Amino acid sequence: MRAIKILERILYTVPIMVGVAVIVFIFIRLTPGDPVDIMMGQGGSISAGEIEKLRAEFHLDEPIATQLWYFLSDAAQGDLGYSYVKKQPVTKLIGERLPATIELALGGLLFALVIAFPIGIISAVRQNSALDRLSMAGAFLGISMPGFWLGIVLILVFAVWLKWLPVQGRLGHDAALQTVTGFYVLDSLLTGNWPALWSSLRHLVLPSVTLGASVAAIVARVLRSSMLEILRADYVQLARAKGAPEGVVIIKHALRNALIPTVTVVGLQVGVLLGGNMIIETVFGWPGLGRMVVDAIFNRDFPLVQGAVMIYAFTFVMANLVVDVMYTYLNPKIVL
Repeated sequence: MRAIKILERILYTVPIMVGVAVIVFIFIRLTPGDPVDIMMGQGGSISAGEIEKLRAEFHLDEPIATQLWYFLSDAAQGDLGYSYVKKQPVTKLIGERLPATIELALGGLLFALVIAFPIGIISAVRQNSALDRLSMAGAFLGISMPGFWLGIVLILVFAVWLKWLPVQGRLGHDAALQTVTGFYVLDSLLTGNWPALWSSLRHLVLPSVTLGASVAAIVARVLRSSMLEILRADYVQLARAKGAPEGVVIIKHALRNALIPTVTVVGLQVGVLLGGNMIIETVFGWPGLGRMVVDAIFNRDFPLVQGAVMIYAFTFVMANLVVDVMYTYLNPKIVL
């Protein structure tokens, strides 16, 4: 029954993705600037015939409705079109950059969870203590700091002054790596390339901390609030009255029930980590999807922007589905 419900939810994503595709298609074409003029450099030596030929090649001389039909019919077959600037299939370009973005997002998520869970639990257990106040002050600071500012500060401290970590890229110039999956950390483990593993981890630290700082602050605050509410519940007091160890009460009885709202926030933040890392990738020169999309927006590369936004939208939808499925495991009373 659960598998059927999950399949139904997956099918519900089809109209959502179609709606996203239509909205993105229309709004990207409402932005000022002609992609053909940008490609030609707006030079005077290009003849009008050459410009019209290029516009016809990209179907830009067709009505918007016709262009939308071409896009939707091709997308239904898994073809997101060709990049105007790079002259390559959009699916190929996204496939090359997506592993870097996912690796960075996973690094940011890992950092956020490792920091947020201990802080949230300890702050709730020791409410109003000095540690609690300090932790929540740090959480406010983490939420308030813009990612680009934090990234620059980390670069100045750990790369420029202390010279502990690299500034940009995914791998050092002196480290050679055989690419298997596109995930450098995983590829280093699969090939047993320990110098490349060390280099890829060092390059991953600063962008992951920058990306995960705000997520850690949000998750810590939500977990603390949930834990405070659960710790006052009758069944928690009953477990204590029965003589259950405090660690069992906190982890088994309180934390599991406090995870339901926390999982919701984490699921939403996964989409944010994948879709909102454009600035972080630009600051750290990370060759991921976000950085490529920024360049595509400036170049009015319509197919590449449309394909990337659809990937981001699909990520958000799947993250919500995973969260809903996890609800049923944390609380069997909840059904999809």
